[in-house]
Amino acid sequence: MKTFNLFICFALSVWMCGCAAQAGSAPDKLEEAKKAIAESNAVYFQAFAKGDSSIFIDRYAKDCCIMTPGMPALCGKDAAATFFRIAYDKVGLRNGKFTTTAVYGDGIEYVTEEGLWQSFDAGNKMFDNGKFLVLWKKTPEGWKMYRDSFSSNLPPG
Repeated sequence: MKTFNLFICFALSVWMCGCAAQAGSAPDKLEEAKKAIAESNAVYFQAFAKGDSSIFIDRYAKDCCIMTPGMPALCGKDAAATFFRIAYDKVGLRNGKFTTTAVYGDGIEYVTEEGLWQSFDAGNKMFDNGKFLVLWKKTPEGWKMYRDSFSSNLPPG
């Protein structure tokens, strides 16, 4: 009986240590995700300033969907390249700014970023601004944008 009690005490100790380690790791994982998001956002608009779609495409997961206002979602491996061409060639996007207001989640597989954006033309004049929600996915290549949805603050027209 004494051996059984020692075994139970040992098993409970191991279980409690495991729970404590898991509880302690979630904030670390979320901070890791926030750091990766900030790093990705810092170079996102360089793609438009340099006219280099590869910088932009690298922000997105291969199975991403970009959900823009006024058109069907662009999904799949070519979605980011298609969106870049539209934004660069037709809209005239040459720079921008993201302001992250919150990041939600445990940082293990997915997190959601909430924020504000501004778009600038070749003359560095802001021509649009709005808000966004991005679902980020942890991939073998790091944190990538998996679902990107945004809307303008400007009235339609």
